[in-house]
Amino acid sequence: MGRAAVVGTVAVVVTLAGCASSLPSRAPTSSASPTRASTPVVAPQVPEPEQPPGVALTPAFSSSISSITPELADRMSASWRPGCPVPLEDLRYVTVTHRTFDGGADEQGELVVHSDAAEDVVTVFRALFEMGYPVRSMRLVDDFGASDDDSMAADNTSAFNCRAITGGTEWSEHAYGRAIDLNPVENPYVRGGSVAPDAGQEFTDRPDAPGVIHADDEVVRAFADVGWAWGGDWDSPIDYQHFSASGR
Repeated sequence: MGRAAVVGTVAVVVTLAGCASSLPSRAPTSSASPTRASTPVVAPQVPEPEQPPGVALTPAFSSSISSITPELADRMSASWRPGCPVPLEDLRYVTVTHRTFDGGADEQGELVVHSDAAEDVVTVFRALFEMGYPVRSMRLVDDFGASDDDSMAADNTSAFNCRAITGGTEWSEHAYGRAIDLNPVENPYVRGGSVAPDAGQEFTDRPDAPGVIHADDEVVRAFADVGWAWGGDWDSPIDYQHFSASGR
């Protein structure tokens, strides 16, 4: 090969090399981006819904009906004895919730009634509770030695008591467990000028006061709804505290 040919060849190679360097590279390239510091993602706080204004819960009425247990029979030794017109197995021990005169916490009262009157008695006292009628005391008459006078003086509401009618010899409706004396002080027994209990004197004119029962009021109607009659409707004596299934 001559000198001219060598020079030409070198020129071509240089030219191709220059062209190759001017072409863009096809190799993959990476563009490094700045590294950012990792920050925790905090969920936005969602405000709690406003609570509705507080609503006072309605006090609950509760009741129970049970047979006379041996222990209860012992407790009733003053109010029941052999020869009474109703055997113990025909009586029922009833508890009911009742309102109080001072407007404080409701209390659980107790009564003994005939088995065929127990459900009606619960129905009546549920109605009295719902209407807000107060009861001073509701304990077995045995807590007063089965003395009707002492129970009345304590303004105690009671039912069963194996005794004769007031001033007579026949069995009282209380002896059958089918009568209730309700708040005796506010609702006294009146015969002429005689009033029992003594503290009932101030209520003989029937004031519009808590616990006082009036003709055809809610209390009278509650008893009437189960077929019981009110002694306040009698001509003489007038027994404002007395309600009975027979009307006697």
